[in-house]
Amino acid sequence: MTTPLFNKKSRQELIKELANEEFNRVTVSFYRYVKIENIQEFRDLLYKNLSYLNVLGRIYIAHEGINAQISIPEYNEKNVVEYVNSIQYLRNIDIKKAITEGESFYKLTIKLKDEIVAYGIDDSEYDMNVVGKHINPDDFDKYMENKNSVVVDIRNHYESEVGHFKGALIPDVERSQDLLPEVKKLLSNHKDKKILLYCTGGIRCEKASSYLLKNNFKDVNQLKGGIINYANTIKSKKTKSNFIGKNFVFDNRLGEDVTDDIISSCHICKSKSNIHRNCSNDLCHILFIQCDACTKKYKGCCSDKCLEYICLTNEEQHKEKEKFLIYNKKRLGKNIKPKLYNINTDKL
Repeated sequence: MTTPLFNKKSRQELIKELANEEFNRVTVSFYRYVKIENIQEFRDLLYKNLSYLNVLGRIYIAHEGINAQISIPEYNEKNVVEYVNSIQYLRNIDIKKAITEGESFYKLTIKLKDEIVAYGIDDSEYDMNVVGKHINPDDFDKYMENKNSVVVDIRNHYESEVGHFKGALIPDVERSQDLLPEVKKLLSNHKDKKILLYCTGGIRCEKASSYLLKNNFKDVNQLKGGIINYANTIKSKKTKSNFIGKNFVFDNRLGEDVTDDIISSCHICKSKSNIHRNCSNDLCHILFIQCDACTKKYKGCCSDKCLEYICLTNEEQHKEKEKFLIYNKKRLGKNIKPKLYNINTDKL
């Protein structure tokens, strides 16, 4: 019997299967910029073998490399690590364990991409053979104390909103495609300083550092293993964290607490909260921060208009669907961040 190369089960079936598992899972991530020739063949082989090992997760493969976040049955962890390291492209790869566990994925998805991080910059703007210096968490902390250093968050605004390094420059962008030009702009007056880049697991800093070097920044450094490695290191050493708050992650957990600090607010009532949710209205589904009280009050919706829509009957929703989609497109087209939505004045 051949292994199907795509998961055909429904979301409900997959969630039920995950809930019925009688073993623990371990969430890990890894990446590597490496030239991969036949990405379709590599993708299919990877899907077949990881499915056999009961691995869930999300993996992106491009000709430039691989970016993976996966959930492994604890009993199969050694086998998965051995398998990954047996692959020619991935030998001796750095595999990072999650800071905190949880139900991170419910299926295995492996997609082919143009880039493993969607920056969308021209090939002439970077050279992956020339990247910034990787520095360990201890040295990162030491360099942060130097007045001639500048720390830069290489993530989107909604990630840094719930957690970031103290004193970091934080780009006000919502998409990866806008990130590098904004970082270059933020650093325009700091070309002579020691630049310290960080991101979730390190992958975004790789190309970002190469991009900055191409743009004549001289002393470019990146936190080895990203926030994940930093948090695990300070936890094992029981040292003070210069990262405050939560590390946003792109899976069902939506975040891992690094410290107990809550530095963000509910986008509706402005009370302290660092819980990301997707709007319960599937026609909106925007990612935003909402406290438990507002989740209960507004049924997980981001605005009055979304709450009003999900309370309609199926027949009424069908009639109002086009009108709501036009409204939502207009709202999002204004580039209004969820934190600026006003639940009391959100009108058509």
